[in-house]
Amino acid sequence: MGEATLINRMYILVTGANASVTSRQEHLALSQDADILRYSGLGFAICCRLIDEFLHAHPKQENLTLIVTTRDATKGNDTLTRLNAHLRKSVSASKGTLATTERVSLRFETVELTSLLSVRALEQKLLSDTPKLDAIILNAGYGAFTGINWPLAIWTILTDWVQAMTWPKYKLSGRGNLTDSQLGSMPSAFGSRRASYDDTNGKKVGSEPPLGAVFCSNVFGHYLLCHGLAPLLSNHPATDDARGRIIWVSSLEATSETFSCSDLQGIESPKSYESSKRLTDILTLTSSLPSTSRWVDHYLNALTSSKSTFTSTTKPKMYLTHPGICSTGIVALPLILYYLMTGAFYICRLFGSPWHTTRAYTGACAPVWVALSPQSQLNSLEKSQGPAKWGSATDTMGTERVLRTEVEGWGYGGKVGDELGKRKGRRRGAKDLTQEAKEDFEVLGRHCWERMEGLREEWERRLDGVEDTVSR
Repeated sequence: MGEATLINRMYILVTGANASVTSRQEHLALSQDADILRYSGLGFAICCRLIDEFLHAHPKQENLTLIVTTRDATKGNDTLTRLNAHLRKSVSASKGTLATTERVSLRFETVELTSLLSVRALEQKLLSDTPKLDAIILNAGYGAFTGINWPLAIWTILTDWVQAMTWPKYKLSGRGNLTDSQLGSMPSAFGSRRASYDDTNGKKVGSEPPLGAVFCSNVFGHYLLCHGLAPLLSNHPATDDARGRIIWVSSLEATSETFSCSDLQGIESPKSYESSKRLTDILTLTSSLPSTSRWVDHYLNALTSSKSTFTSTTKPKMYLTHPGICSTGIVALPLILYYLMTGAFYICRLFGSPWHTTRAYTGACAPVWVALSPQSQLNSLEKSQGPAKWGSATDTMGTERVLRTEVEGWGYGGKVGDELGKRKGRRRGAKDLTQEAKEDFEVLGRHCWERMEGLREEWERRLDGVEDTVSR
């Protein structure tokens, strides 16, 4: 594929793009012929919004190839069917000449992010049949939520409605959730993982250590995938106007107390989901700092590849987003409670909360904005105000916008003394960024990058050993 053709076609990968939230909601949507977007998960809504905004804002000579991932082929086919239906609906509703179905190509791939061999299979598949990637939106995830502490939920909601509905303390999660064995069919429990592996020299080097399921699904599976796809993300001309984008989808609940560097995988944490999102924040926001460049450069620099179309390419860049608070199926609820939760979100919005986007389509605003915005615009914003956690937000009337989000230890852009501290939507007790807090955050980022790169290399040696054993 020539340079001109490649420049005029965008390739975007979205993980976790299942079309529906739960089987009950899916059944209701289908039986009433309702708009599936009302009941969709965030990943599906991101895909729909990518289609809409690309068709209506990008020049007609540009085309989009949208690659979605699901856990199995059945979900993948269902998602493609519904995305094609949404594409036709979007084109028919357009009154301009830019929107035609021929401008968007859809395809799906399967991956189980808690299986590193599955991640590697997807990586090899994409390297073989995809010329480049303009963006990867890392949306797929696993919550490991086991229930709700109802007495605490009722008390905190009644006494502090908006804060309780934004940073809930009443969600219950399991501890010690591990993936199945990565190297053999071993049960998922401490002390039972006895699978051995060979290194690239054919020598046995040890037993498989435990791997946290939430950590693997939300962070590590994506982390390995992006490293493997670095040749595709780097296949852009070496200019400031084109860079491959790794777009992490985080959460407002990624608070500092949920994460400990000594428990990087959150295996022992009662808040493993929130811990994984805090780690995501730390890695992304410190990825452009000189103190982490040793590990980040090693992680993002692509090996010389025959896939490269351009004589000089550019290193991809990480961005951080979150969807605000929207109604999805990450916490399984009976249908009546799902509607009550959605209603409570609207009340929060009336009380002035900017973060209650409520609908997944609105929650998709920030990830899609980062994926489709001109590189010059993103560069300018970072240069003037620093790297940000970009959040989907609304006003009281539901008008959408993208806002910088406060992160403990980083503030709104890593700048001490900025003037954003008086914004709405702050967590109660939040403190303005100090130089000491920023330095501590940067040190934490350096430690996390070093640990993650060490873990990646360790596991890739194990996986190489398994593949070499199978090939022999």
